[in-house]
Amino acid sequence: MEHVKFTEMKQGDADDYRFLEGLEVSFAEKVGERLFDSLTALDDSFSGYQVSRLGHSVQSATRAWRDGADVDWVVSALLHDIGDLYAPYNHGDYAANVLAPFVREQCTWVIQVHADFQKYYYAHLRGGNRHVRDAYRENPYFDDCVEFCERWDQSSFDPEYDDLPLAFFRPLVMDVFGRTPFDPDVLRPGEREPLTSGPMAASRNAIGQEVIR
Repeated sequence: MEHVKFTEMKQGDADDYRFLEGLEVSFAEKVGERLFDSLTALDDSFSGYQVSRLGHSVQSATRAWRDGADVDWVVSALLHDIGDLYAPYNHGDYAANVLAPFVREQCTWVIQVHADFQKYYYAHLRGGNRHVRDAYRENPYFDDCVEFCERWDQSSFDPEYDDLPLAFFRPLVMDVFGRTPFDPDVLRPGEREPLTSGPMAASRNAIGQEVIR
């Protein structure tokens, strides 16, 4: 079968939908590759900063890696602005929806709301409220988002920073998006992992670019 028999979904039979399911599974299994390849398009995002959006994303992930963050945090840092091209008014929601089936709930929530937390650094300079993040203060991941923005997001616009190459992160992205979607052992609702690990950071920085998970 090269394609289904129907022209309206209500006309389909079991064979049609078994055929489509196989194609859908094969397509979904390559989501990590498509995501990673799409990152280069961030070089065409809005300008004005001293680094491109791609440079900012790579720098955020590099800082996370060098801080000893686990793979969920590193990949989340790399992809946190993936929605800038197609969802500039809710890019956090966009990125969170991409990540949600494959990373810890903690990371997904932080990515979803990080844009509001980033306003702490600039909103008051534009006549806005820099404290909008306070609306989330009762969330158990509040402090994690504060730290994410302070350590890896607001700080990652430095053209002189020694970023790791984008290709360095490809195995990590493939690892995360190769997981079983919505695996409860991955999502771990309500659980928190620290953003940094001193021993892991020391180990990684001692051996350079070798990937340690």
